Amino acid sequence: MWSIAIQTGETPLGFSDPPNIQNPVLRGCDVTDVRAAFVADPFMIPFDDGWYMFFEVMNEDRGMGEIGLATSADCLSWKYERIVLREPFHLSYPYLFAKNGRFFMVPETLGLGSVQVYRAKRFPELWEPCARIPINGADPSLFEHAGLWWMFTASDPYHNATLRLHSAEWLRGPWQEHPASPIVANDKSIARPAGRVVVDGGRIIRYTQDCEREYGTKVRAFEITELDRRSYREVEVAASPVLEANANQPWRTRRAHHVDPHEISKGRWISCVDGDCFD
Repeated sequence: MWSIAIQTGETPLGFSDPPNIQNPVLRGCDVTDVRAAFVADPFMIPFDDGWYMFFEVMNEDRGMGEIGLATSADCLSWKYERIVLREPFHLSYPYLFAKNGRFFMVPETLGLGSVQVYRAKRFPELWEPCARIPINGADPSLFEHAGLWWMFTASDPYHNATLRLHSAEWLRGPWQEHPASPIVANDKSIARPAGRVVVDGGRIIRYTQDCEREYGTKVRAFEITELDRRSYREVEVAASPVLEANANQPWRTRRAHHVDPHEISKGRWISCVDGDCFD
């Protein structure tokens, strides 16, 4: 029963349900072109005069995830559009970003045995593979820092206890594993990625799922205090966890495992998140 919600806050470390939004904004029953068991893992981006959100749609008939699209004029109310990416293998976690005027998506493609990068041939509805990274990991999370590309992956997605870090000068690679990798080993509470890595000025925040009790119970946040080709250090922020189950909010009474924060103006942040409830 995963669904998608919108939250707002003053920083990328403190979000809540705003009074002018009826959460969740998207549910499986909003999907019109396939039978959807649920929707989850949302990533959004502003473009022209609106917002575009991409997310996992679990196709109940295929038993596999596909990537769906929803649109919004104000980032508050959303309209489901269609499935925009389908493969013979499971897709989820459509990590979305823009670079040099082009749009890229890096979903989880474990069934392919590698990380596949897609480029929008016609945004937002037509995507084509443009690079294949020979790393097999769940929830690939990319960001730029100090002239390099960096990518977190969960290398043991069935245990959710190991986080690896790779870097490259170019998105296509070649990619190299960091000497401090695995960044996390044998710890289900802080290993699996939980959404967009935020680079806010000189500050880098990575979000992680807490899977200690069960998969995706809450989202914790770590500030990366040192990152270069040789060293890596991080510390959990005081505001962590930044998203967790809440018995008073029906869309996340059981679990919550994903955030995608965006700064829309100074001191104003908005994030698409997901949550799971008891049916």
